Amino acid sequence: MEPYEDFDNRSHHADSPSIRVEPTNCAKPVIIGLYGLPGSGKTARLDELKAELSNDEFAFYDGSAVIAAVTPGGLEAFQTSFLTEEAKNDYRERAIAKIKHECYNTGKTAIVAGHFMFWAEDDAHGRSVCTPGDLDTYTHILYLDVPAELIVEYRLKDTKRIRPKVSIRHVAKWQTFEKNELRHLCRHHDIHFTLLSPPLASVSNLGSLIRDFRTQSERYNKNVAERKMLEILAAGSGEVETVIVLDGDKTLAQEDSGVLFWEHIRALSGAAEDHGPLKALFSSPLGYSYVAFRQATLLYEEAAGNAEFEAYCEAVALKICMHRDILNLLHLVRGTRHVRAVVVTCGIRSVWEKVLEREGLLATVKVIGGGRLHDGLVVTPSVKAELVNYLRTVRNLYVFAFGDSPLDLEMLKSADQAIVVTGEERTRSKSMEKKLAEAIGKNGFHPRQAVLPAYVSPRIDTTRLPLVRLTDQNFLASVFVRCRHLHVLHATDRPAAKLLMTPMRDASISGSALRKVHGRVGFYLATELCTQIMGLEAYPIPHVQGHQADGYRLLHEEATLIVPLMRGGEPMAFGVNEAFPLAMFHHAKVPCDLQHEHLKGMATIILVDSVVNTGRSVLEFVEQIRSLNAAIYIVVVAGVIHSQTVSTSRIARALSRFEGLSFVALRLSDNQFTGRGTTDTGNRLFNTVHMG
Repeated sequence: MEPYEDFDNRSHHADSPSIRVEPTNCAKPVIIGLYGLPGSGKTARLDELKAELSNDEFAFYDGSAVIAAVTPGGLEAFQTSFLTEEAKNDYRERAIAKIKHECYNTGKTAIVAGHFMFWAEDDAHGRSVCTPGDLDTYTHILYLDVPAELIVEYRLKDTKRIRPKVSIRHVAKWQTFEKNELRHLCRHHDIHFTLLSPPLASVSNLGSLIRDFRTQSERYNKNVAERKMLEILAAGSGEVETVIVLDGDKTLAQEDSGVLFWEHIRALSGAAEDHGPLKALFSSPLGYSYVAFRQATLLYEEAAGNAEFEAYCEAVALKICMHRDILNLLHLVRGTRHVRAVVVTCGIRSVWEKVLEREGLLATVKVIGGGRLHDGLVVTPSVKAELVNYLRTVRNLYVFAFGDSPLDLEMLKSADQAIVVTGEERTRSKSMEKKLAEAIGKNGFHPRQAVLPAYVSPRIDTTRLPLVRLTDQNFLASVFVRCRHLHVLHATDRPAAKLLMTPMRDASISGSALRKVHGRVGFYLATELCTQIMGLEAYPIPHVQGHQADGYRLLHEEATLIVPLMRGGEPMAFGVNEAFPLAMFHHAKVPCDLQHEHLKGMATIILVDSVVNTGRSVLEFVEQIRSLNAAIYIVVVAGVIHSQTVSTSRIARALSRFEGLSFVALRLSDNQFTGRGTTDTGNRLFNTVHMG
């Protein structure tokens, strides 16, 4: 902020604030700087905005008047040669602090007309009047990008002020320097910056822009995204069970809509080839933050009016060719009522809608994205992840997520099933390789990759990042399967169960004695309940009276694999094995301990654990088994299963998608308790309570 260099010499007197007090625990007020060269029309614009905007929500400041108000002796004293530059800067800081304090108290949005620098034509360099306080206070800066020849004309015709004569050449140089410097400073101080060029120059457009600035925040942006997702889920008929969330750029297709957009503009203008403004923006200190994506929207607003923008999007859409396998998957969604597909893109919503419309998919595949202020939001990496979390935890839906870059990584981690789209090496994200390798295996993150087109080389390796074909019938079945009630057999209220569970819950029993108890429980569950699920078969045995008779054993017992989930499941699994002595036995601590060779020739696999609490480990084992074999029957045997794990929880919803899965338990419990130390079942079984 700075008074005009030729401001008239009226005197203003006020006590300057000696202490700058800002309220705590409240949001930073929205304070918008209206900048531009002297003579560009800031005062006129400020007056127009006073008529356009509500005084209940907005406060209007002439920077010169505020500096005069905080300077003893007013503007005349401020402009005197007796004040050092250091003293002037102090008054400038006091002026912006006064505005900030008033906005904290009133809750209003401030619009402040001010100057960034002065530059006399005879001087080699200009003199900046921008202070650290300005850069700390402003949330947005609007720059009046008026042609240099018009500024010179306005200055000559200004009858209210006597302005020094300047050349068009000097004004153009001055203006270019200011725009570049302000854009640079704003990106280093989290300030939104935009040029008020013709697409945004009208008072009505400017008013809409400023109202948007007042409303928008990162939290508001997240709420808008969730509301849009909720509207998508509510549309159509049928109860939604599964949602496919897809990134746009370089996931749906090899191309990037943003890159193509700016290439199109460059081609129209005949400008020299460059990387476009988005690369410079996202490589700035803003990175891929909320402010950066809002700034990207402002760049699009600067570039074109609404009609022009849509025409550019149409041209860009024609250059995009969607992956055939993804197209086939999305066309299958059209025939379902329980699956929704949503494109959540950091790119341009309008481009992807036009691409989907061309493919006949827009009626069923919706797009959440930005590019224009009227979209009402920007999609950031955190918004992608939050939407997937919202779908899974709030809406209790099963989510497949498709992405290709680090911007998608948190979204992929949040999904039930993560598919990394691996494109051609020349176009795919180079930084994804390292970040993906670091994330795999942490917190249960085990993504798969779809190579598109099919001939491209995979990322990392296919052991850590297994391949999946989107046309594979097993994969498609996993996407479109309907949820069903889990098949659960338990003996909670049976007298035998009450007798067996008593020593299991007795804190005085541990070690070898407790292992024997768990063995007896495993034998009981195998003979009493597993046989009801898996069936029996007759086979000949020598009768004690000397003739042959029918004996009975588990159906396909020799093709049954018993897997204790180590270490707590082992004693109970031995009891199961005692009941089914022909079954194969294989220890597993983590899901990848089960491989193709262990399941080869098997008809049934019995997973055994002492306690199933959240069900997360069981789900991971079931997912691993189903990735290896789609047909093998799975029975989960446990001493105790938390009831919600097999009824209403998110884990239950995920497990209910798998066919050929049953649960057997001695008892169901409503008490979800994770043991520690002396209460941990594994520690009690093996006398390691001192290690807990």
